[in-house]
Amino acid sequence: MPRWKHLLRALLVLLPAAAVTLLPATPADAAGGGLNDYSCKPSAAHPRPVVLVHGTFANSVNNWRGLAPYLVRRDYCVYALDHGQLPGVPRVHGIGPLDRSAEQLKTFVDRVLAATGAAQADLVGHSQGGLMPRHYLKFLGGAAKVNALVGIAPTSHGTTLNGLTKLVTHFPGARELLSRTVPALTDQVVGSAFLTRLNAGGDTVPGVHYTVIATRYDDVVTPYRSQFLDGPDVRNVLIQDRCAFDRSEHTALGLADRIAFHEVANALDPAHATPTTCLSAIG
Repeated sequence: MPRWKHLLRALLVLLPAAAVTLLPATPADAAGGGLNDYSCKPSAAHPRPVVLVHGTFANSVNNWRGLAPYLVRRDYCVYALDHGQLPGVPRVHGIGPLDRSAEQLKTFVDRVLAATGAAQADLVGHSQGGLMPRHYLKFLGGAAKVNALVGIAPTSHGTTLNGLTKLVTHFPGARELLSRTVPALTDQVVGSAFLTRLNAGGDTVPGVHYTVIATRYDDVVTPYRSQFLDGPDVRNVLIQDRCAFDRSEHTALGLADRIAFHEVANALDPAHATPTTCLSAIG
């Protein structure tokens, strides 16, 4: 197959993740779902606010149309930020350098903690949103302010896009172009400078509870087992071990998979966790 066709295939793989930004995002969606309600006070049962961190090409509303109301109905105070903006690119976020996005996350968590009076928050991220917060935890003091990080299909150790990222080297100037236009993508490629620095010395930091939820059918973060973390306080979950019939791929796992949502709820409140099965899809 010609190289240009391989490159086209790589772009088509990324389209489902980008497609969420084409859905209309309105303030009514956020308010009606209880998202970013700064009058919310955490309950005794759920004393930590939950901060949702979207993925590449997504935003704070469209990435969380499913999970945000799911958690609000379970009495959580739920917040989500927009991060990774680039000049001249409206509505499409999560495309800027990940270290700068981590700075935005730091500011946002501080705002949420100040509003709620909580000492710590829990973070839940999809794709890039499960990776970028680890920079905040490791380098920006986030470990003192975060109890748990739950990554849904995170790019923990980068992605090969089924080997298609190697094709960039065959197109003169392609890597430089990507670095200028979508630096978040090059930060998430296996072997990037961002990942090398982040993962040096171990995947985790003390004091934070980590959960990774992955699907064997992931078509964006490949190989899918590269999503799993190593460390003393890590729980790695393959969603097909909970329900063998779950065929969710990368995008669906974060946007709509209620079996994955059940695992998120278990990670946020492990003392009251309940078994996750195929029936969780209707729970």
